[in-house]
Amino acid sequence: MSRRITVITAVHAPSARFLPDAYKSLCEQELPAGWEWHWLVQEDGYGQEVAPYVPEDARVTFRQGRAGGPGVARTTALGVAGGEYLKVLDADDQLAPGALARDLAALEADPGIGWATSRVLDLLPDGSTVGFAGDPGHGRLPEGSVMRFWQEHDFRLPVHPATLFARRELVLALGGWMALPASEDTGLLLALDACSHGWFSSEVGLYYRKWEGQVTNQLAHSARVERDARMALVEQRALALARLRWQYPAAR
Repeated sequence: MSRRITVITAVHAPSARFLPDAYKSLCEQELPAGWEWHWLVQEDGYGQEVAPYVPEDARVTFRQGRAGGPGVARTTALGVAGGEYLKVLDADDQLAPGALARDLAALEADPGIGWATSRVLDLLPDGSTVGFAGDPGHGRLPEGSVMRFWQEHDFRLPVHPATLFARRELVLALGGWMALPASEDTGLLLALDACSHGWFSSEVGLYYRKWEGQVTNQLAHSARVERDARMALVEQRALALARLRWQYPAAR
């Protein structure tokens, strides 16, 4: 029987048109013998616009639920996800070749690592890509290192939460994504960092699409009062986990 990686995608009507590109990038992934992926596409709401873009494939499950933002959609999907590992793939992004296999190899090789991330390139409207300077070194990210960087750099992460690959059991134990209007993926990443070691792959793992409808481009996303409130909650959760010494693996 094959072992499974569940790829979770939250989608709403404006981003649905990018699903075929995300699916193509997923189909191009090559996994070791005995492994398979299953794509769980969760609509944030009940509408008619998304379903036509969902491919007909036995490896794809499409579900709908009450609208509450991408964090709520992903956590709703988490409840029906199977397999040992979870991979995030936003509806408007694309996996780079080999991304799933590299993530899997890192966590299979070291049971002490709870999650993995990878290098990102922005995918611009003209099809060109742009990289970033300042990525961490390839390899293990010690527990708490992401939080320290985030605190010292005005709430800027050293790795991208849209590339997250994690042990399903660990994400379940942390309650999934935070119930926030934004930064819910930052909240989960910092919670994972607070209680487990991570991994960073210096090879490109994701093409992060930049487009006019992107939630992070909206004015509300950067409004100072709300942003400060989100960051305070994200920080307090991670610090509480660290203080309580809730750790993965349980015995060290």
